[in-house]
Amino acid sequence: MYYLNQFIFGIYPYIAASVFFLGSLIRFDTNQYSWKSESSQLLYPHLLRTGNILFHIGILGLFFGHLVGLLTPVAVWDALGISHQTKQLTAMYAGGFMGLLALIGILILLHRRFSCARLLANSSWRDKLVLFWILITLCLGLGTIHVSAHHRDGSEMLILMQWAQHIVTFRSGAADLIAHVHPIFKLHLFMGMSLFVIFPFTRLVHVWSGFGTLIYLKRRAQLIRSRRY
Repeated sequence: MYYLNQFIFGIYPYIAASVFFLGSLIRFDTNQYSWKSESSQLLYPHLLRTGNILFHIGILGLFFGHLVGLLTPVAVWDALGISHQTKQLTAMYAGGFMGLLALIGILILLHRRFSCARLLANSSWRDKLVLFWILITLCLGLGTIHVSAHHRDGSEMLILMQWAQHIVTFRSGAADLIAHVHPIFKLHLFMGMSLFVIFPFTRLVHVWSGFGTLIYLKRRAQLIRSRRY
């Protein structure tokens, strides 16, 4: 178990990151025509808008919440006067709300996809894999709230923050920090990291394009003149 823990939480994060970045780059370079969200609106528009909006609001909130919550140094929170307990409660309530939105959204999308024979026939195994993978990851994440409620001093969250910051700064000993946390946190982390592994091979690559559209905020307005004959 020691070596498994060392691999999953000490080495696997870098494997996942490498596959995520290199896989996305290779796919964009070699197969740009597949770089799309593959919208199914024309096949079956029912419930798509509701499920999509709920899911995307929830998942974006969770992404940025994890990003800020895990990677912001403890010294910054201390300097702002935010206690570990307050941060933990904020993460529980805000994360729970966003997680619930994402969960409702993805359940709607799953029902929509599997209740329509036409849509199901046009769904690849990758589409189904992504939906169920995200569903399980969300359920595990929501399950951590119950465990966190028994550690309201923020001690468990502090360990997870230290692990994440050790990983992104390439410091040793990251896996040892997380060795004794509750198994549900470990499962949630594994599923989350593995999502980055399957990312380049699915429709999830359209996320890059979503962030790429931000460059249009600085782009000069396009000037269109009428043609004179």
